[in-house]
Amino acid sequence: MVCASALSLQFGAAVAALLFPVAGALGTVAMRLVFAAIIMLALCRPRLRGHPRGDWAAAVGLGVALGGMNSLFYQAINRIPLGPAVTLELLGPLVLSVISARRALSFLWAGLALAGVYLLGSSGFEELDFLGVGFALAAGATWAAYIVLNARVGARFPKADGLALAMGVAGLLSLPAGLVSAGDALLDPRILALGAAVAVLSSGLPYTLDLLALRRLPKATFAVLMSLMPVAATAAGFLVLRQRLGPVELLAVALVIVASVGAVRTTPGRQPAAEVAP
Repeated sequence: MVCASALSLQFGAAVAALLFPVAGALGTVAMRLVFAAIIMLALCRPRLRGHPRGDWAAAVGLGVALGGMNSLFYQAINRIPLGPAVTLELLGPLVLSVISARRALSFLWAGLALAGVYLLGSSGFEELDFLGVGFALAAGATWAAYIVLNARVGARFPKADGLALAMGVAGLLSLPAGLVSAGDALLDPRILALGAAVAVLSSGLPYTLDLLALRRLPKATFAVLMSLMPVAATAAGFLVLRQRLGPVELLAVALVIVASVGAVRTTPGRQPAAEVAP
C-alpha cells in the first residue's frame, strides 16, 4: 500500500507541475482537492450526523493539514525540482519517527538525514531557490501532522468516511485562492480533465492507501517508510518533467533514504497507530 501510494502521489505531482503555467500552483491544488473531495464523498457517502465533537475535530484537523500540505508542496515544486523538494519535505515524517520511536539510535538516523540535506544545499541553496526550500520544509511539518491526524481519523471513522469528510474541508479551504490563481483556465475542459486525473493520482488513491496502511502500521514505521517518496519523486521528475539531478544531489537523496531505512529496521514493534489513537 505504501509503495503504491508513493508512486501514485509523485507521478500525480509531476503531472500537476505541467498545469502550473496555465492554472498556477494554487489553482492546481484547488482542482486536485476539490475533484478528489467530490469523488470520495460520492463513493463513500459518509454519515454527517451522530459523530461526537472529537470525531469532527479530527476530520477538520486532517482537512486543514491536507490543504496546507498540498498548497505548500505545490509552491515548492513550482520553484525547485521534484526530487529535492520531496527530500526536504521528508524531514517532517523523519522527525516524527524519531520522536515516536524514542530511541537513542534514532538520532543517528536523523543526523544522517540532516547530512543529506546539507549536501543538497552545499551545491547552493540559492540554486534551488531559497523560498522553494522554505515551502518544502513547511510542507514537511504539515506532512507529519497529516500522518498523526490520518491515524486518528482512521480509528474514529469506518472505512474511508473520515478521509472523505477531511477532503471536503481541504477542498473548501483551497477553493478561494484557487479560483483567483487559475481564473479562466477553469473553463478549459482539457485543464479540468487533467485536474481530475491529478486528483485521483495525487489525492484519492494515495490518501486512501495511506489510511488503510496506518491501520496496520505504527506511526513511526509508516513515517520512515516515506523514504520511498524521494525515489518515486526523482523517477517521476525525470520521466515526466525531464528533470535531472547531479551526483551531489543524488547522494543527498540517497543519504536521506538510507537514514529512513535504518530507522525502519531499528523501530521496535508496536501496535498499529489506528489501534492506539485516542
